Amino acid sequence: MLITLCYLYLWARWGRRPAALVLSTVRRLRASRCSFTFCRAAAQPGGARVCLSRGGRVFCVGESQSVDDLNKWALFLVSPFILEAEHIAFVTESIWIQGTSFQEPSSSETVVKWSDCCLPLACRPGDPYQLIAKASVDNFSKLGVAFMEDRLQMDNGLIAQKIVSVHLKDSALKELSKASDEQVQASPPGPEASPEAQPAQGVMEHAGQGDCKAADEGPSPRRTGCAPGSEPAADGDPGLSSTELCQLHLSICHECLELENSTIESVRCASAENIPDLPCDHSGVEGAAGELCPERKGKRVNISGKAPNILLYVGSGSEEALGRLQQVRSVLTDCVNTDSYTLYHLLEDSALRDPWPDNCLLLVIASRDPIPKDIHHKFMAYLSQGGKVLGLSSPFTFGGFQVTRRDVLRNTVQNLVFSKADGSEVRLNVLSSGYVYEEGPSLGRLQGHLENEDKDKMIVHVPFGTLGGEAVLCQVHLELPPGASLVQTEDDFNVLKSSNVRRHEVLKEILTALGLSCDAPQVPALMPLYLLLATEETRDPFMQWLRRHTDPEGIIKSSKLSLQFVSSYTSEAEITPSSMPVVTDPEAFSSEHFSLETYRQNLQTMRLGKVILFAEVTSTTMSLLDGLMFEMPQEMGLIAIAVRQTQGKGRGPNAWLSPVGCALSTLLVSIPLRSQLGQRIPFVQHLMSLAVVEAVRSIPGYEDINLRVKWPNDIYYSDLMKIGGVLVNSTLMGETFYILIGCGFNVTNSNPTICINDLIEEHNKQHGAGLKPLRADCLIARAVTVLEKLLHRFQGQGPDGVLPLYYKYWVHGGQQVRLGSTEGPQASIVGLDDSGFLQVHQEDGGVVTVHPDGNSFDMLRNLIVPKRQ
Repeated sequence: MLITLCYLYLWARWGRRPAALVLSTVRRLRASRCSFTFCRAAAQPGGARVCLSRGGRVFCVGESQSVDDLNKWALFLVSPFILEAEHIAFVTESIWIQGTSFQEPSSSETVVKWSDCCLPLACRPGDPYQLIAKASVDNFSKLGVAFMEDRLQMDNGLIAQKIVSVHLKDSALKELSKASDEQVQASPPGPEASPEAQPAQGVMEHAGQGDCKAADEGPSPRRTGCAPGSEPAADGDPGLSSTELCQLHLSICHECLELENSTIESVRCASAENIPDLPCDHSGVEGAAGELCPERKGKRVNISGKAPNILLYVGSGSEEALGRLQQVRSVLTDCVNTDSYTLYHLLEDSALRDPWPDNCLLLVIASRDPIPKDIHHKFMAYLSQGGKVLGLSSPFTFGGFQVTRRDVLRNTVQNLVFSKADGSEVRLNVLSSGYVYEEGPSLGRLQGHLENEDKDKMIVHVPFGTLGGEAVLCQVHLELPPGASLVQTEDDFNVLKSSNVRRHEVLKEILTALGLSCDAPQVPALMPLYLLLATEETRDPFMQWLRRHTDPEGIIKSSKLSLQFVSSYTSEAEITPSSMPVVTDPEAFSSEHFSLETYRQNLQTMRLGKVILFAEVTSTTMSLLDGLMFEMPQEMGLIAIAVRQTQGKGRGPNAWLSPVGCALSTLLVSIPLRSQLGQRIPFVQHLMSLAVVEAVRSIPGYEDINLRVKWPNDIYYSDLMKIGGVLVNSTLMGETFYILIGCGFNVTNSNPTICINDLIEEHNKQHGAGLKPLRADCLIARAVTVLEKLLHRFQGQGPDGVLPLYYKYWVHGGQQVRLGSTEGPQASIVGLDDSGFLQVHQEDGGVVTVHPDGNSFDMLRNLIVPKRQ
């Protein structure tokens, strides 16, 4: 009898195939809202009843597991979200093992892809990596059976450890529906697809798996915004049990900030060309990792199908490493279009634990310490999958290359010859790390070696694997600015700064070869002008004048520009280079780049610079005053100031680059024809250049900041690099010259050349000083103040009243030049003549006068050459 019962039990247990048993059990019991669990026997939930056991894995039924809070999960927004009556929501717990490949079953068995059978709803990265999804009863059972028989294939190297059904409560369903509704409103319509054929509409695939999601591809995790006050989740949360509910979360907490730093990014958009914003918590990231959470607006996805993330690995979390992180971040931000890529810090723990290769377009390794063996293995696995690596002064090597120490080169400035992809060469000065690469296997297209006897290899391009993996490894400090602490002397700073443009050129060439776009960002949109007044006493007289000179619609027109004065600005108003609104209400003005209070404190003039037309972005300040310059009373002192120009003008056909950080202005000055300066108008540009230099060097403590004037209209750092320039347009009407003085000089923008704050920082380093950096609004006001004093002095004393100060700061004292060409006659610069023209003394004793409008001074070759028309 006992034997018979045993046979009956075995028949009931194993007589039917597992698929039929699982399916019938799920269908029969799902209405009772119990939970179905597929897991390893050792992880069987307490109190659960085992229905099937096979190969160390069990299928069991236990108490219902519920999800009622989405405070700890990142959502995949699917549109529309409906949990149909015949569908089951479930959690899959997985681990991620780099380099582990799925073991194909025997030919008689069929692989089941997880993503083919369900629609992912949310994820929770960590250990284990958890995914919530929904599936039909049949497909849920199919997944479970495949897990039991070791035929279940996850995406991106994930290995399933447990599948457990959960009950989504109404609050969770409402949260999902709300999120999906918002996504539907924000996303363009896409092609129709069944929920189970397309896991998440528009979800991007991970590394190496093509472009937009196909029907048979897996999900790509995506974080959404986070709820304030969320508690941090512990790493390695235990699996679901009969007494412990699975809590979901969205994250301002530590876990999600760490997740953000390690770029476990997911995509919740309906188009590969429309990646929505990432969450940003400025309070948490700055303190924890020394970096600001990146902001993304309209970031585009690289054609590889990977999310556009650049990961920065600097090793440990020491202060020195975090400082290096900021340097690497800064130089990459200067080189790539930050509207197209997002930069993240890859922490050591995340490098080991998280599936970062799936969302990494470029891995930048800038650790000075040896790479731990397990992390090196991860990096090599990433390369083998087609990954791209940039090594910056790091001991990371592979493929037979060795790094050899050369103490004689350490932190010294060396001459580098860099070979570009097209075979051309770039020569530049670089700071050496003190290491060189020994011979290895065949190299790629990019190479760099020192101009020394050994031609030491400093940059190598190494292809790897069959899937397009490649690395460019550097042992010169392309990541460091010329003012870095490793730069030892002022001479080294000068040499490196003179090569700064070529340093960026080399880095952009490397990034382009590794598949990134270094195209310049789009030209910013024009923004409205704001009418600002340096003194409130000017407001009433100016507004009275304005009412008399505008038409009924508040417009003043000129041949070049139409200005419409309005009390407020709406985004519907059109702004073009020839038609601009001017907002007159001072309460409507705010700018992070220009402080009216700072400007007022530093402007000490009787007339100049009192009435301000300010724009964050304009075409060129030279055109803004066109309609006002001949009409306004002279005592009102017009000036136009901008943060950025889209069509900045230089002398002749030259353009003037106008990045943020450059002090940009155009000042209106009227000069009587029959006056000392009216008879010597070329002096105006010299006086403006001098005013900028004096504005800085007259500040107590800043006297030794090496700013100088260069004939005819430039502001220079020493005699090495241009830091600014002046453009003068004059119009004679009756007995008065109306002069527009355009001026631009670099204050805070270190790249691509140099700025005033670079000089201050270097001065502090060399002399142990503590001078504070300066602001553009302060220096514009100070320069206008100095200019008014110089104009007054010139009108009273003529050229002799200003030339001593001019010669104090100019770069040409005793300079030997050649006229016309490198073979032309040699001459010595004497000074300026009575009209402001340059005088040079030739070897034959003759004196030649050089007019600024017909000639140009080539500082690099000491040439005065005719300007090309």
